[in-house]
Amino acid sequence: MNKRSMMNGVLLGASLTAMAAASPAAFAQDTTEDEIVVTGFRASLAEALAVKKEATGAVDAIVAEDIADFPDLNLAESLQRVPGVAITRDSGEGRQITVRGLSGQYTRVRVNGMETIAATGGEGSVNRGRDFDFNVFASELFNNIIVRKTASADIDEGSLGATVDLNTGRPFNYKDGTTLVLSAQGQYNELIEDFGPRVAGLFAYNDPNGVWGVSASAAYSSYATSELGQNTVRWQKARFQSVEGVDCLANPTDTGCDTVTNAFHPRIPRYGEIALERERLGLTTGLQLRLDDATTLSVDGLYSKLDASRSEYWGEVLFRGNEGGMDVIDYTYDADTNNLNSMTVNNAWVRMENFKKAWTTDFYQVGATLDHDFSDTFRMQAFAGKSQSDTEFPYEITFMYDDRDHQNFSYDYTDDKFPTITFGGDSVLDPSTFQLSELRDRPSGATHGFTTGRIEAEWDFTENLSLEGGVSWKEFTFDTYGYRRDQGVCGDLFDCDTDDDNVNDLYGVPATAGLTDIFNFNDDTGAGSTTSWAIPSLSGWSDYFDLPNIEATLDQGSTSKVTEESVGAFLQLNGDVPVGEMRLKFDAGVRYVETKQNSSGYNSGTLVDVTREPYEDTLPSANVALFVTPDFVLRASAAQVMTRPGLGNLSPGGSVDSFNYRVSYANPSLNPTRANNFDASAEWYFADEALLSFAFFTKEIESFPISTESTNTYASTGLPLTLLVPTSPTAQNPEGGPAESCNPNNGGSGCWTIRSLGDGPGADIQGFEVGLQLPFSTFVEGTPLLEDMGIVGNYTYVDSDVDYTVNGQEITERLLGLSNVSYNATVYYENDRFSARLAAAYRDEYLSGTSGNSNTFEGYGETFNLDFSSSYELTDNIELSFEALNLTDDYQDRWTDIYAKRRYEYDHTGRVFLVGARWSMN
Repeated sequence: MNKRSMMNGVLLGASLTAMAAASPAAFAQDTTEDEIVVTGFRASLAEALAVKKEATGAVDAIVAEDIADFPDLNLAESLQRVPGVAITRDSGEGRQITVRGLSGQYTRVRVNGMETIAATGGEGSVNRGRDFDFNVFASELFNNIIVRKTASADIDEGSLGATVDLNTGRPFNYKDGTTLVLSAQGQYNELIEDFGPRVAGLFAYNDPNGVWGVSASAAYSSYATSELGQNTVRWQKARFQSVEGVDCLANPTDTGCDTVTNAFHPRIPRYGEIALERERLGLTTGLQLRLDDATTLSVDGLYSKLDASRSEYWGEVLFRGNEGGMDVIDYTYDADTNNLNSMTVNNAWVRMENFKKAWTTDFYQVGATLDHDFSDTFRMQAFAGKSQSDTEFPYEITFMYDDRDHQNFSYDYTDDKFPTITFGGDSVLDPSTFQLSELRDRPSGATHGFTTGRIEAEWDFTENLSLEGGVSWKEFTFDTYGYRRDQGVCGDLFDCDTDDDNVNDLYGVPATAGLTDIFNFNDDTGAGSTTSWAIPSLSGWSDYFDLPNIEATLDQGSTSKVTEESVGAFLQLNGDVPVGEMRLKFDAGVRYVETKQNSSGYNSGTLVDVTREPYEDTLPSANVALFVTPDFVLRASAAQVMTRPGLGNLSPGGSVDSFNYRVSYANPSLNPTRANNFDASAEWYFADEALLSFAFFTKEIESFPISTESTNTYASTGLPLTLLVPTSPTAQNPEGGPAESCNPNNGGSGCWTIRSLGDGPGADIQGFEVGLQLPFSTFVEGTPLLEDMGIVGNYTYVDSDVDYTVNGQEITERLLGLSNVSYNATVYYENDRFSARLAAAYRDEYLSGTSGNSNTFEGYGETFNLDFSSSYELTDNIELSFEALNLTDDYQDRWTDIYAKRRYEYDHTGRVFLVGARWSMN
């Protein structure tokens, strides 16, 4: 039985057992009994249910106790417990979310009521989209999270999936007097065998007279992780120089040559380690003043700083584009997948790579809210705020050792999770085998800025009906840049003619022991794999070339600016009225918004500035909640919604990938993604702290940006040759390339893939969610152990149909980033002193892109994470805790080609353990 089936069975079995054991009388809430007071984790669950129950639309909540007492390193990992929410991880840590199948691009995030973007770096380059990087913040900084899955006119436009509210604590929310909380943990990762600190503190003072209050909190952590495993950097087809002694250029129809040429092999087979270091500091502050009985001023501030670095150490063979000089000695072929599962190769291009990049994200936000009640029935709120997320990569350095005629290299991907990769001897440990042929440095950065102001008013014109409306102004600014110091050693930095005969005798600088480190790969591999090899010393070679003083050239494709300004207004009718013996809550309204946009970027080497004609959206919405009984609620919602295009896609320029013969153009005229959303749900609050719910949703998306591809010559793009990276294959042969990518209609050239963005066809998304929250005390009496236990779980199914054009064919598949199935379940135990929870989170496989190199789509396999947390109250003020994360040591499983599932990446980050203490005073 696989993990998915096992966990489905556990969740379903626990639910059915609990329901079957309960009599109808047990589910009835007897209001004549004394109220049971719960604290801790159960209290936070009860408070979250109260928020959900009283909302008009579809809302889920996580409150402070829930975050602070759960094994969550950041907010993304807290959010994955919400029905319909799944997360993407970056080197083991949650970074972004999807909601009901829609990626973070379609989700709006507000911090203390203000829309914002927090963007940082990671596995790829700096975040240039609208996705929110939740790993910028520590979860300890926030008091509650609200996830709004349906739209209403009083909530700013911009979301197709959800609006997520992150709220820090305000002084008036704490008890009168002084509140102090201090916590400290040691975080241990089993792969690096080292501890890192994680500390947090809170101070709040609430004037007992209710006139003023201040609060401040801080969170700091510093820790390291390792990501160990193998990577192929996709699979591709190519013609080799010879196969089993047959010259393939002279005999292309030879059986062996034909088979090898038209089958897939790994582009860059390799093992390696990715080492990450993260240091995170977060600060919040709050001030509230009750200016008079009718007026309150609240000022919130938030600052977060994330310093991180990522080092990579690889031992690899660079098949990519170099197969024409290599000889295949033997091979095995799998006709079912069209894969060359194993090969032995002479004249292989061996590359040993040492890579490191560092980045800093500084985020700040300041907001002020003024609330004033003109009377008991008429009130107003004014808000103004500003935020900025600034990410800088001061360096992104790669040094590469090459041995371009290595003999007896072999790989075997029969077990493609742990393949055998061997270099056929100890020569890869000898620095004299290698030459330092190439170096790269690519500093870059991006700034997301946001400024807003709004005024809203609400009038209770009857006891049960109110009218609210308001106006708002918002401005997003986005500025991104990139530079390159990429150099080929020969020609760019040195004359490699050692004999003065006008012939380069070298292709780089010969390596020496003093400029070389030995890397040891300490993890599972295929039997016989090479696990130690020489790599360039980053510090040694940086000094050798005086890298910081090499002139950097502007990376035009990574340099652009976007300014987006919008003015909006809304009007909404709210009601809470009796309907016979039932209660009906509703809101119905409309939001109007006008958007202006200006963008600039480099096109064909020229800086282009584009001002777009303003576009308008009128967005009606309605939410209805019918309380059939006080404990049974039916909800329905309908809305027209929109999400503006990703900021990085609005440049009038393009970028050149000169290592993969690819040109990609952005599009400043992209239209927003618009959709019609419909939701319906039934919620049964059958006991205290208990819920059984079912929700159905559908989204009719009119259109969304989609990439189109064609094959042509580089000359056809009109781009200058100066955009080609000097060390890339295209710099030497701009119109050449791997044989399978060349267009025969262009005389054997036309090897470039030209990608552009346009308004593609729409899509329909349908799905459902099932949720259960069940304290066992609902149906068990007289058994203390079971009375103190409970379960919280949910299951989501989502599907969609999208028409893509991939490799010249139209293919219908699901949305990128959409997992058909996701679920999570938590079993908890809590008494007066001790609390423990075991939590599981599952996400089905999903597509991440349309891929390349003749592969059809690529994506990630299913994930299953199991976490444990526990705490013990030593005294009324001191609590001890122990947590264990990723107990299954879940591997990241990435593949390319939806049909053959060729393994792209398979690695893991290890289990994490935290031990700590918490002290509080009020």
